[in-house]
Amino acid sequence: MAAPVLQAEIDINAPVSKVWEVISDLRRMPEWSPQCRRMIVLGGAPRVGSRTINFNRRGFQFWPTTSRITEFVPEKKLAFRVNENGTVWSYELEPTDTGTRLVETRHAQNGVKPISTKLTNAFMGGVESFERELVDGMNQTLARIKAVAER
Repeated sequence: MAAPVLQAEIDINAPVSKVWEVISDLRRMPEWSPQCRRMIVLGGAPRVGSRTINFNRRGFQFWPTTSRITEFVPEKKLAFRVNENGTVWSYELEPTDTGTRLVETRHAQNGVKPISTKLTNAFMGGVESFERELVDGMNQTLARIKAVAER
C-alpha cells in the first residue's frame, strides 16, 4: 500500500539558477533540513546514479541512511531514493513571474518498507505523527533555502 505523498512548496524571489545553485550543493543539506546532520556525495559532483551517505538526528535519536540520486536535471529537478525505506525525496523548481516556486516532495509509491514502519512506530511516535513532523520539517527546509537564495 502506498504511503501518502508529503509535500511543501514556497515561492522564492530569486531566479531558478540561484535556487538550483543552493539546493544542488548537497553538502549544505544540514543547513536546510532539521533532521539531516550530514550528507556526503560519493564519487565527486552529484549526478544521476551518485550515492550518498546521510547522517540524521531527531532529539537524542541518531541514524545513518544511504541514498542514490535518481534525477538530476539542472535548474529543474533533483531527486534521491533512500535505500533503507524506499522513499523518494525530490525538489522541483518552476520559474514564476517573481522568481522560483520550489516544491519538496516525499513519495513512497510502493509504500514504506515494513522494517521502517515498525521502527517509526516503536521509536518515533508512530507513522502519522512522524509524517506530520516531516511536513513541518519540509516547510522549515524550504524557508531556510528561501532565506539564503534571496540574500
